[in-house]
Amino acid sequence: MPTFTILSRVDAYVDYTCKVKARTAEEAVDLAYEGLVKVDWQEGGVTEFDAVRMSAIDKNGNDIDGYTRGKA
Repeated sequence: MPTFTILSRVDAYVDYTCKVKARTAEEAVDLAYEGLVKVDWQEGGVTEFDAVRMSAIDKNGNDIDGYTRGKA
């Protein structure tokens, strides 16, 4: 089963990432967003953002398949 990197942006300014094993990027985002898997969030970069958003990202930080949960 592939492992996906999940990007979480909550409220403002700090990004967090974690790894989730799932069949698809969409499933990985859903599992993390719903809290259905235990994850170890790692603090990442800083960005200006004012909502809650989770998406699966590739090694370049781009959304995979454009699937995102939460407010964009």
